[in-house]
Order: sequence, then C-alpha cells, then structure tokens
Amino acid sequence: MPSTTTCYTSGMPAMRCYWVEREASGAITSRIADRDSSELPPGDVTIRVEYSSLNYKDALAATGHPGVVRNFPHIPGIDAAGTVLESNSSKFAPGQQVLVTGYQLGSERWGGWSEQIRVPAEWVVPLPKELTTKQAMTYGTAGFTAAQGVDLLQRHQVTPDKGEVIVTGATGGVGCLAIGMLARLGYRVVAVSGKPEAEPFLKELGATEILPRAALADDGKKPLLAARWAGAIDTIGGAPLANIVRSTQRRGCVTCCGMLAGAEIPLSVFPFILRGVTLAGIDSAECPTENRPALWKHMADDWRPAMLDQLANVVELDEVGDAVQRILRGEIIGRTVVRVN
Repeated sequence: MPSTTTCYTSGMPAMRCYWVEREASGAITSRIADRDSSELPPGDVTIRVEYSSLNYKDALAATGHPGVVRNFPHIPGIDAAGTVLESNSSKFAPGQQVLVTGYQLGSERWGGWSEQIRVPAEWVVPLPKELTTKQAMTYGTAGFTAAQGVDLLQRHQVTPDKGEVIVTGATGGVGCLAIGMLARLGYRVVAVSGKPEAEPFLKELGATEILPRAALADDGKKPLLAARWAGAIDTIGGAPLANIVRSTQRRGCVTCCGMLAGAEIPLSVFPFILRGVTLAGIDSAECPTENRPALWKHMADDWRPAMLDQLANVVELDEVGDAVQRILRGEIIGRTVVRVN
C-alpha cells in the first residue's frame, strides 16, 4: 500500500490523490498525497470526484508504463464521476452531477484518482438521472466500451433472433458488462473464460453457455470455419479473434476492443468477401462527444444489466495500490470502483 504524504504550495484547497512519480534512478513510486488544487491542468470544468474505477489501463498508469504515461508526476484514473465545482462553460453549472471517461484522462492528463479533476468541457457528460455516481463508475470505460459493442451489433442488424453472440474475456469489466447488457436485450450469449470457477457468476449475469479458452484454439489453417456466431464482442484479439471471425455467420458483425491474446490477427479475406462479415473496432477513449449522451442513456435505462449493482467491488483510495497488483495478476472478476470522496 502506498504511503501518505502532504504537500501544500500556495494555500489553495488541497486535494487527496494517488500520486505516481519517477525518481532520478528511474524507479516508479506511488503514494497517497495531498496536492494543491492550483496544480491541476488548465480546463473548462473543475469536478469534485466522488468515484472513479480501476481498469487495466489504470494499472499500467499506476506502475508507470511508458505506453500510457509519458510525463511524471502523474495521477491515474481514466474514469471519474462527481459534482461540478467550477465551470467556464455554459453547458455545465456548479452543483451539477457529471461523468468523464476516456479521452486523455488518466494518461496524458491527471486522472480520476484524485478528489478534483479539471478537464475540457467537451469531455464532460451529464450524469443520467437514473444513475448514481457509483453506478456510473461501475460502468466506467469498461461499460462504455461494452455499450459501443452492443450499439455496433445493432447498427449491423445483429438482432437477438439472428443467433448467438459470443463474448470473450467474459470475467473482465468489458466482458461481464457486455454479457449483462446483451442478456437484458434478449440475446443468447456464449461467454468465453479461462476461469472455470466463474461459471456460476457468468450464468447469473445472463450467459447461456460458457466455453473455455481452448474452444477458440483452432490452428488457423482453414480460411473459414463452420458458421455459428451472429455477432461477437471480443476483448482479447489475436488468434481467438481470428477464429471468431472465421466462424461468424453471413452478414454478422464482430467488434474488437483489446489485444490481451495478441495484436496480430491471422486472417484471410474470405470471411469478408464470402460471408460479408464486418470487423468493427472500438476506439472507446476517442468516441465522439456527440455520441456519448445517447449511449449513456441506454446504459442507464433499457440496456442496464440486472446485476449492475452486484458487479461493483468498492475500494477506498488508500486501498487502490493493492487492487492494482490484483488486476495485473488477473485476479479480479467484475468491476472495481474507487471511492475517492
């Protein structure tokens, strides 16, 4: 667990945060610190953060991964939900509840593991009245990514009557929320997981069948496999993604948002030119501002998983360092919500 330190510089209000530094030796250190709110980066809207969340990208930021964090000191947290303190934008007023996910939050800009953030107005989304800030962070970037996957399936006419939808990385944040949303909408969901002990959990979420990872371990020599899937929400990439594409039905849609199994996809063009399969990428952090409120409205209402509240494992800011190590070891199932204020 990180230590706690205090640093006040100008007499401005202090904000408690998870502070990541790179020492002169190159070593990355982290601690809970009180920083001066005047140190926040420039922006239009200052938000008092109530909850954030833990994503794999946050764990990389917390350990100083160069692919995520380029400048130190740094505050992780790619998600935040709370109340507007100050606003230079006519779109937001003090006291309004809002959320922020993605963009450069928690990577190039100080993030949500802090009692305050300051961001451009175009990053901010009004909190749907049906959600609390805690529920919004139970979703976080993971849920928002899953929602974009569901949206893409629907845009490509992959409706529940078309057949089964496969979801990989099923116990991760994106996977479990995708299962919950799809089940709520009446889809038959097949979940892929390397955690046999999680089968009861996944079925309670709404999965109708659980497959082991080995089920997607075809050697890749055949350009096409027997068509089974109407659609897919894939979170791991690599050879498993290629095998899903090769076994997707005519005019099906496969969405892709991760690369845990690899960044390369061993595929021919045959699934695309013989079956008309669509492979649709999800760039969640850069989802256009104008598209976000409608997706959050769905997440708050008709796409809302029945088990949304049960998915949240809440940790305090003091405990997040331990949670970082657990997610890096692959030990976390569901969503970890960080209580900041």
